[in-house]
Amino acid sequence: MTATLDETAAKAAKGPKPILDGKRTAGVQFAVYFGVIAPLAALAAAVPFAWGWGLTWVDVGLFVLFYAITGLGITVAFHRHFTHGSFKAKPWLRVVMAISGSMALQGPVITWVADHRRHHAFSDKEGDPHSPWLYGTSPAAIAKGFWHAHMGWLFDRDCTNAERFAPDLLKDKAIARVDRYFWLWGVLSFALPALLGGLLTWSWWGALTALFWAGFVRVCVLHHVTWSVNSICHMIGERPFAARDRSANFWPLAIFSFGEAWHNLHHADPTSARHGVKRGQIDISARLIWIFEKFGWAYNVRWPTPARLAKLAVDGK
Repeated sequence: MTATLDETAAKAAKGPKPILDGKRTAGVQFAVYFGVIAPLAALAAAVPFAWGWGLTWVDVGLFVLFYAITGLGITVAFHRHFTHGSFKAKPWLRVVMAISGSMALQGPVITWVADHRRHHAFSDKEGDPHSPWLYGTSPAAIAKGFWHAHMGWLFDRDCTNAERFAPDLLKDKAIARVDRYFWLWGVLSFALPALLGGLLTWSWWGALTALFWAGFVRVCVLHHVTWSVNSICHMIGERPFAARDRSANFWPLAIFSFGEAWHNLHHADPTSARHGVKRGQIDISARLIWIFEKFGWAYNVRWPTPARLAKLAVDGK
């Protein structure tokens, strides 16, 4: 059974196990640096690389395809399902979702979930792994906080204690197996676009450009969209719902984040399967969960109710 956030975060915040569990090994830390810097370098090279050559409609199509697969793997799988228990899913779907989220290269599923549950347990307070408000409110402190929340926290070698924050996933044999093979899903995240690019263009050049655009550049863009939810969506935006932190809605990120940028409602009601609940708030992740439910692959979906939303609304509406 997947624990809800309310149950897991409440227990985790009170202990008794420590918040942290040692330091990352040198090998893991190197992988973190490579996973952050290599895609970023690819993005920096993208503009001159695309100027008149090096980008085809095949590359664009593969970029969109793998961005959707891995991005929804983060939002629907890692976040709404595994972290918050917003819905339950068939065992085979849980494995597929765990693999798709792993291919986003944001860390193994158990590590990702443990970090995020810790974030909610101590949101914007001491203990939160990526709050932008840990250093003060002066211009220099805000700049430092933004860097920390956006990506600086990734270089901290402290490990969140998974036994405290994700005991349910540690006991799940199928998910623990997916977690152990994170390296394989990382390889596939780059190899599959290259393979498809080569086959669709029947050329080594097509494989190379697909590796670049649908591999490295895609990973980098998704990284920064996800990290912007940690940073921007805890700094600026609208706050129509009552939350115990500074989470906010930032509409320019809504499409690219598949609905995660409706962050204020999420922190006000963490187990809700839908984050974009007001008129015009597009939430692609919620729509995919709705499709899963219609096919019978997902069940016990925690859809928001008008009464619940009215209770959470700042203006009572």
